Amino acid sequence: MQVIDIADKLRTFHEHWSPKVIAELNGQHLKVVKLLGEFDWHFHEHEDELFWVIQGTLVIHFRDSSIQLESGQMCVIPKGVEHKPVAEEECEVVLFEPVGTLNTGNLENNRTVSKPEVI
Repeated sequence: MQVIDIADKLRTFHEHWSPKVIAELNGQHLKVVKLLGEFDWHFHEHEDELFWVIQGTLVIHFRDSSIQLESGQMCVIPKGVEHKPVAEEECEVVLFEPVGTLNTGNLENNRTVSKPEVI
């Protein structure tokens, strides 16, 4: 058992769209990630996805709407729902999802992180 300081973990890296694992529990990964710009449209066939904004603003686009999350706010996106995260300025986010969940969901491209680094 140890104290995990999310802000300290976020200070250890600078790249965007590359989630890092900070804890694992009950088959779930708790990840931190820095976002900037637009991500790809994607969905997760078998997993819900939680976005919890620690710092900044994140807009998540859906095909028929969008939501805006500010620091301290979160959203759960149900499995199968196509979405595209966008951060106009750098945004720090916590993700909570089953181990093995690809950040790009149903896509595999140059942004896919199949084995996220544990920090």
